[in-house]
Amino acid sequence: MDLTKLSASLHDCQRCQLSTGRTQVVFGTGNPQASIMFVGEAPGFYEDREGIPFVGAAGKLLTELLQSIGLERSDIYIANVIKCRPPNNRDPLPDEIDTCKPFLLQQIALIQPKLVCTLGNFATQTLLEKKVGITKVRGQVIQLKHFVLFPLLHPAAALHQGNLRVPLKEDFQKLKTVLEQMSKTPFLPNASSPPTLSTSKAPSKEVPADPPTQMNLF
Repeated sequence: MDLTKLSASLHDCQRCQLSTGRTQVVFGTGNPQASIMFVGEAPGFYEDREGIPFVGAAGKLLTELLQSIGLERSDIYIANVIKCRPPNNRDPLPDEIDTCKPFLLQQIALIQPKLVCTLGNFATQTLLEKKVGITKVRGQVIQLKHFVLFPLLHPAAALHQGNLRVPLKEDFQKLKTVLEQMSKTPFLPNASSPPTLSTSKAPSKEVPADPPTQMNLF
C-alpha cells in the first residue's frame, strides 16, 4: 500500500454519512516523503470544491506562516482528520472521527514524518487520544512513539480572533527552532511525554476562552 493506492481506495468512500453531502473526498496533498506533516480538522467549502486541504483563507494564512520560517507547501504534507466536509462546517461527530482516523494513521505510517504539527483541538486530541485544550499544549514538543507532535492553534481561529495571530506566529518561530534542532539530532532532550488527561472520542471545538499561555521549549 502506498499513498496513491490509499487515496484511490477512499475515492468513493461510503463509510459514514458525510458521503451523502460532500463534493469529493479530500485526501491530502504535498510531499509524500516529507519530514514534517500538518494535520487539520476537516475540509471546508473551498477544500470540498477543489479537493485540496487548506485552500481557503485559513490555507492562505498557513502558507504565509510556512514561508515565514522558510518552508513551502511543497516541502510538507497536509491532511485532515476527516476527509469529507461536514454539513455547514459543523463539528465532526465521534463516529465520523472513528471512521476516518485509521486512514490518517495510515497516511502518517506511509509518509513517516519526523514531526507532525496538529492544527487546533480536533487534530491534537485525535492524535494524543486525550481531551486537552489546544491553548494548554500549543507550542510544546511532545514525544509520541513514532514521531514528535507539535500542536498549533488553527489558522482559522486566528482569522476569527485577531488576538490569536501573535501567539500563532510565535509558535511558528518555535517550530523553526525545533526543526533546526531536529536537523542536527533526532533526539530532542526537552520533549515532553503526552499529558495525562482523560480520554475523549469527541474532541471539543476550538474555542480558546482562556488567553493562550506562552510556553518555553528550550
